[in-house]
Amino acid sequence: MTQMISAKRGEVTEEMKIIAKEEKIELEKLVRYVAKGYVVIPKNVNRECKPVGIGKGLRTKVNANIGTSPDLVDINLEIEKAKVAEKYGADTIMDLSTGGDLKEIRKAILNNSKLPVGTVPIYEVGKIAKEKYGRVVDMDEDLIFKVIENQAKEGVDFMTLHCGITKESVERLKKSGRVLGIVSRGGSFLAAYIVHNNEENPLYKNYDYLLDILKEYDVTISLGDGMRPGCLLDNTDRAQIEELIILGELVERAREKGVQCMVEGPGHVPINNIEANIRIQKSVCKNAPFYVLGPVVTDIAPGYDHITAAIGGALAGYYGADFLCYVTPAEHLRLPTVEDVKEGVIVTKIAAQAADVAKGNKIAWELEKRMAYARRNQDWEEMFKIAIDGEKAKRMREEIPSKDEKACSICGEYCALLLAKKLD
Repeated sequence: MTQMISAKRGEVTEEMKIIAKEEKIELEKLVRYVAKGYVVIPKNVNRECKPVGIGKGLRTKVNANIGTSPDLVDINLEIEKAKVAEKYGADTIMDLSTGGDLKEIRKAILNNSKLPVGTVPIYEVGKIAKEKYGRVVDMDEDLIFKVIENQAKEGVDFMTLHCGITKESVERLKKSGRVLGIVSRGGSFLAAYIVHNNEENPLYKNYDYLLDILKEYDVTISLGDGMRPGCLLDNTDRAQIEELIILGELVERAREKGVQCMVEGPGHVPINNIEANIRIQKSVCKNAPFYVLGPVVTDIAPGYDHITAAIGGALAGYYGADFLCYVTPAEHLRLPTVEDVKEGVIVTKIAAQAADVAKGNKIAWELEKRMAYARRNQDWEEMFKIAIDGEKAKRMREEIPSKDEKACSICGEYCALLLAKKLD
């Protein structure tokens, strides 16, 4: 039974109790939100992991992508990335591996993380098809659904599935004048399959069958945005919005079956269009949790895209996005290192906190209150404890220490707080 079906029946699961307590939300309200599909709890029936709620009335969550590529396969490295992501506050992890033994890599990540783990099954489908037939486009429907079911059995908690790409939308895209076309890897696999075989997207054509598989294991479906814009010039265009309308229909069908569902959003959007993107998604998709990559707000900062994405993520979260997928400094350049993963998680946590403060989240404001009083009292250990990256803050303070242990070396004996206390 899925979390959603339990909620519809008025049955409270242990996961709901834990989330309600951690999020400081009324249990009855949380159950209503899960029943309506406004909140999802990604947790496979075959796996024990930390219960995480994503959606309305909850804190903005952060996902960290890890995984191998054909150019670098190192299971131990990916395990280390997963542990670092968890240490610095990621709420979920996605394994996007495309190189090496994908089943073994996935198993290692599932076994070494306490967080919900997501995947993009079409990656494994494409890899198998290429190795077996020589081309990704030669994958078949049986292979697609076999991989999805096998990953569900293994315990994957949520899956990105590009169900909204259709034969018609691919034809329209050809005439759209987009600069970068399809930049979604999973989306490109399915678009290429459609064009090469002159067949409909199997995930769209057999959507009910897909939902039956996900329902059996309570895998949360994350409806992938295969037509997302890959640069600012393509943002909020017809292809993106047409797919979103289809995803809205698929959300309702998932809810009817009792399958938990969230929707993925665009990766490249200028600041002035972020609010519109969030509001359109929330309206079209009936308040389904919205999962956004960034969004990146300028395309001219490679090497700093964790920052361009954090700017967009803070705004997206404020306007209603529920789930931020981190972006690392390596975005568009290379496979992320462990340090890249750490930086990506930290800056995205900052964005999530900024959004939650703006939305009036009680937990976020309690942290701000604690930090304010710690600074007033010049309680440095408390400040480091509250800080998103307390280790770095402590290290930097110790690198150039002040002669006055209460102050920092910016002001030293001229510290405004110290001087103000003399006036009390």
